[in-house]
Amino acid sequence: MHSKSVWDFLFLGRKHVFLQPLIHLKAMQLSNIRLEVMQTVGQSMDELIKTYLKSVEENWQPTDMLPDATNPEFIEEVKEIQELCREMDYDLFTVLVGDTITEEALPTYESWLMSVQGVDQVNGNGWSKWVRAWTAEENRHGDLLNKYLYLSGRVNMREMEVSTQYLISDGFDIGTGMDPYKNFVYTSFQELATNVSHRRVASFSRKQGNKQLAKICNTIAKDEARHASAYMEFVRRIFDLDPSEMMLAFEAMMRNKIVMPAMFLRESGQQIGGLWEHFSDAAQRAMVYTTQDYITILRSLTADWNIEHIKGLNDKGERARDYLLNLPDRLERISQRIVVPKLDHKFKWIAS
Repeated sequence: MHSKSVWDFLFLGRKHVFLQPLIHLKAMQLSNIRLEVMQTVGQSMDELIKTYLKSVEENWQPTDMLPDATNPEFIEEVKEIQELCREMDYDLFTVLVGDTITEEALPTYESWLMSVQGVDQVNGNGWSKWVRAWTAEENRHGDLLNKYLYLSGRVNMREMEVSTQYLISDGFDIGTGMDPYKNFVYTSFQELATNVSHRRVASFSRKQGNKQLAKICNTIAKDEARHASAYMEFVRRIFDLDPSEMMLAFEAMMRNKIVMPAMFLRESGQQIGGLWEHFSDAAQRAMVYTTQDYITILRSLTADWNIEHIKGLNDKGERARDYLLNLPDRLERISQRIVVPKLDHKFKWIAS
């Protein structure tokens, strides 16, 4: 496959499941089942929050990893940041900016999670408590990266801010609707993907001598790993309670493809999504997040959820399992025919 974007093989033919009309009776039946499962899992939310999130007092904050403006050496520390950032590979630095914008679009992700079936935002329950606490941890990521890039002197901050505002106002379509099962497949996958991206930026930054940025990105990556473990645990518990429907939800998400939160990314003067292919190509060229990573994450989820040995599946669930177990090898064959485009776009975010 020779395509314009390395991600075409993932998004080709994608259907927006939650926009398709459903038979009302079936929707009601699925709703009741999922609501009961969500209530059951939600009863353990205090335990889950304690396991997978940290208290405000013990958590790191952005200022812990940035120069202190009250320190007499502040200017010298900023000059060092700027020198190191000027030396960073163009694609790698572009991905860092794009990752920052993605993290800054947090209001979209919180409002989306609060709409998931079983999350009671109005009266409050274990799930709404989780969403708020998760959001509070995630919020630090964008704050830290934004401040770092401001100090770097290599970013056109207004252009970056325009892209951020667009990404929030444009929203996103991840194909899950209000279905908690599909949502937790998506969040499990996406948290693993962001962990990979931040870890890679950290690794390459360290190789280029930027230890401070490496520490920043590694710290964020560790948060993403914890959050991924939490969402994977949610799915694991749902498999115990409703195996066939959970398997079908997993299958549906992989058939429709896991899209990135930044899929609608754009710069000033562009149409919605106009920057996504250029950004994803940069990530591939920089080896920060690749088609192979997508496949590796899929393999890790099928292994972690032990789907090969899940009991109690109905016929549809068995067929869904067969599809999921065969999918990684199929994607491997497709990915081998993909050619990564060379740099053909200058990002307005980059000042120099």
